[in-house]
Amino acid sequence: MRQVSVDIGGTFTDCFLVYDDAYVEAKSLTTHHHLASGFMEALAQACAQINLDVQTVLSTVDAVRYATTLGTNALIERSGPAVGILTTAGFESTVPLMRARGYGDGLTAAEQSNLPAADRPTPLVPVTRIAGIRERIDYAGKVMLSVDDDDVRSQVRRLVDQGTQAFVVALTNAVVNPAHEKQVERIVLDEYPTYLLGAIPIVLSHRVSGRKGEYTRTMSSIIDAYLHNQMYHGLASLEIELRRNGYTKPMLLVHNTGGMAQLNSTASLQTIHSGPVAGLEATNYLSKTYDQPNLIATDMGGTSFDIGLVTSDGVKFYDFNPVIDRWLVSTPMTYLHTLGAGGGSIARYDRMWGAIEVGPESAGSDPGPACYGRGGRLPTTTDTNLVLGYLDADNYAGGTIKLSLRRAQRAIEEHICKPTGLSLVDAAKAIKRKVDSNMANAIFKEVAVKGYNPKHFVALSYGGGGPLHACGYAAQLGIQHVLIPPFSSVFSALGAGHMNQLHIHERSLYLMVYDATARQLLDDYQVFNDTVAELAAKGRDDLLRQGVDPAAIQSRVEVDLRYGNQLAQMGVVCPFERLTSHRDVVDLLDLFSNLYAQRFGEGSQAPEAGVRINVIRVVSYVDHDKFSMQPSQAEPRPAPSPARWRECYYPGIDGAVKTAVYDVAGLEEGHVVEGPALVETPRTTYLAEPGWQITIGRTGSAVLTRTI
Repeated sequence: MRQVSVDIGGTFTDCFLVYDDAYVEAKSLTTHHHLASGFMEALAQACAQINLDVQTVLSTVDAVRYATTLGTNALIERSGPAVGILTTAGFESTVPLMRARGYGDGLTAAEQSNLPAADRPTPLVPVTRIAGIRERIDYAGKVMLSVDDDDVRSQVRRLVDQGTQAFVVALTNAVVNPAHEKQVERIVLDEYPTYLLGAIPIVLSHRVSGRKGEYTRTMSSIIDAYLHNQMYHGLASLEIELRRNGYTKPMLLVHNTGGMAQLNSTASLQTIHSGPVAGLEATNYLSKTYDQPNLIATDMGGTSFDIGLVTSDGVKFYDFNPVIDRWLVSTPMTYLHTLGAGGGSIARYDRMWGAIEVGPESAGSDPGPACYGRGGRLPTTTDTNLVLGYLDADNYAGGTIKLSLRRAQRAIEEHICKPTGLSLVDAAKAIKRKVDSNMANAIFKEVAVKGYNPKHFVALSYGGGGPLHACGYAAQLGIQHVLIPPFSSVFSALGAGHMNQLHIHERSLYLMVYDATARQLLDDYQVFNDTVAELAAKGRDDLLRQGVDPAAIQSRVEVDLRYGNQLAQMGVVCPFERLTSHRDVVDLLDLFSNLYAQRFGEGSQAPEAGVRINVIRVVSYVDHDKFSMQPSQAEPRPAPSPARWRECYYPGIDGAVKTAVYDVAGLEEGHVVEGPALVETPRTTYLAEPGWQITIGRTGSAVLTRTI
């Protein structure tokens, strides 16, 4: 197996290279002005470790897999094209009015508590570029008013005269009957055909989102159109760079749905937050190979801290209405909670509350933490870890970044010590305690609201900064074991190598499976089966377009079920692909009831309210080869003497603590290191606080275990 997987984060660009029997990790600072530069720098570092040049590697690898932040950057910078909307006459105000609480989308909890003072997000599409056209389809898909071709042409020309560079066609009830959206597309293409220089991209809302909800479906389409231009040119430039260096195969892009696809089969919206999703997919694989059914995936990078769940009941968690920037959209994304608690998160003193706060603002890679010496002057989590003694100033990021202890001290003294009156060490302890508490609180909330107990889980800690803080948040949650996976510092990039080519198609379909009033089971299976067949055909076409072997295509059916009109909705993987008998219906109801009880407690089921399907989802995919990540089989034994000692400081312990420091190269599988101790690897550091121990596993993996 030969493949390159790259994940571009807010601070670091991570690369994981598999080349025959060699597994190589590398990191470089993210180059936001030109992401391809950081990409190629990280790849060059990886290639150098196996004594090959970039051209040799790229000309012989099977695939390049890429998780990108291009779309996120375009939204932050508001650098997208001028988008115009064609909608049903009378619905022009759907987007400008948002929802009743739409102002709060994307704001912090504190800001959401005072919505009247919230700032309205700057619209991606001004009111003047929203045009209503005469047409109407009702809720059942029946045409009430046909499209007026001349009216459409008139509105299209008006929008183009105003500078529109991309069209969104979002008509009412288009997910039930998309005929009018397709007709509008034909009219626009007739006016501005694709073979002419003046061709204009067209996004049809029913192709972006198959669920009802006019506002969210329209916003999904707007963001997709808004990101299209920058995504196209940014990824095209990267593809040209790869071609120049000998890569001839299609580039595969990681999707936030939990899969990947070629560039020509990827919508811009699917790339948002794709890097952390790759890490969660690797967690899924690790859960099976390590026989750890309940895992809390925690990814601490330079900018953020991402939380995801893998559970023994096999429930796949999606965020069906995620918030992107300040807008609610309706596209299925693998669920992750993101917290502003990365290595670059900025610490500050909040004078109103008299407390130290950390994040969500981040120093990123430019200028970066104060200790980087790149112009940053504000204290960050990384500066704190350096002051507390956890980091080696001369051996950070494989020695590629020299840290300045004095700059870190000065930043904390200026911005934390002065307003609080704390000593330098006490201020640094307070910052670490706050970071760990923020993480613990976020993890508890995410696990508990889904009906689980954090104590029944093992934490999986990865990302460049994760193993430094794992003991801190695990102790607060009562978690006894923390698993540090192989190649933890680039685990999300590694995850891209474990993803399948995959497409998800879904549709809103309100179907009563069990009618409690009439006490009847569903007995007309045609609507269900026809919908599944249509969605499966779309997924199959997507994969065939990418040149995959038709015999390799697989699919699974997922349904979103709820009791009556309850808000609690659960995604269930169907044990069958078609309904054929009452036995199938009963099996589905039993499966839903059992999973519901596991999450919310036995007796929480409410069949007396009836059971209905809200959404049918078909996942079409092709399995790819995956490289092995096997758990340790070695007997535990004491570690050798440490390479050196260092004075470190820990929250809750007065004074400096003499801490053993080990080089990971001097440890073998099965070695047990008693805390307090540090294990330094080229690209991250494992910290066992007092009362913890580290057991070394294979290929850089380790287990942190609480001993008191």
